[in-house]
Amino acid sequence: MRETSINQRPLSTGAAHAFVLAGGGSLGAVQVGMLAELIANGVRPDFIVGVSAGALNGAFLAHDPSSAMIQRMTALWSKVRTRDVLGLSWQTLLGLIGLRNHLVHAQGLRQLLERELPYRHFAQTAVPLFVVAADQNTGDEVLLSEGEVIEAVLASTAIPGVYPSVVVAGRALIDGVVAAGTPIATAVRLGATRLTVLPCGFTCVQAGIPRHPIGRAMHAITLLGARQLRNDFTHYADRAQLCFIPPLCPLSNSSYDYSHGAELIGAARESTRRWLDGGGYERNEFPHELIAHSH
Repeated sequence: MRETSINQRPLSTGAAHAFVLAGGGSLGAVQVGMLAELIANGVRPDFIVGVSAGALNGAFLAHDPSSAMIQRMTALWSKVRTRDVLGLSWQTLLGLIGLRNHLVHAQGLRQLLERELPYRHFAQTAVPLFVVAADQNTGDEVLLSEGEVIEAVLASTAIPGVYPSVVVAGRALIDGVVAAGTPIATAVRLGATRLTVLPCGFTCVQAGIPRHPIGRAMHAITLLGARQLRNDFTHYADRAQLCFIPPLCPLSNSSYDYSHGAELIGAARESTRRWLDGGGYERNEFPHELIAHSH
């Protein structure tokens, strides 16, 4: 997969530790619990690479990697609901019958970001942020690190067929998971020698897989990301220190349902605390929770 950059922000010399934030829809709440424990234990990144839901979380954390920002993110994920993000309406029918090339507008997510994100431009982050999107026409990875953050996040979260593509610098961009479910390769290219990978996981309890077509599409995206994660671990384990924080399992919540944010954050914080206390950073292993399975 080719990678191109749009307005790439240069890294400072010596940056080595990257937080790599995967995609996962509503399961992005899991990352907030993980981040809460990392920040509480004094773990800080030199830069952040995020894709899809991970791009959204990365945008908040990069501005202020502190416990105060974690509290803000926790409050956001605890109150947001599916309708706030997906904005389903009668117009969704236009997409279902083929009168437009997407099901829902991104207006709800845009308004949420405009209301909650405390800044607007990449240059305002305390930690360098890199957002991964994909070129709609070629599927190539496109790396965004300068300009307007909200546009970059909307591009990185634009699930094909669900949301419309987002035009940045003349290119139509879609969900970065199409190019890189968890952009480990991107972080390594940017100079990371140590990567803390935060996967959202996927719905592994069969009864939790949604029947709604949008929910099905989001579930498929999370499975794709998990498969790419395993491939990346195999490919890059001998080039950098890869530390995967295990996601929640068994997991019955779907990536479509945003009504369990507080519950997911609490559970992920507890499991991450156990991982840290058990010497997680000393183990270079791929979590079995990310190998495709069901309960």
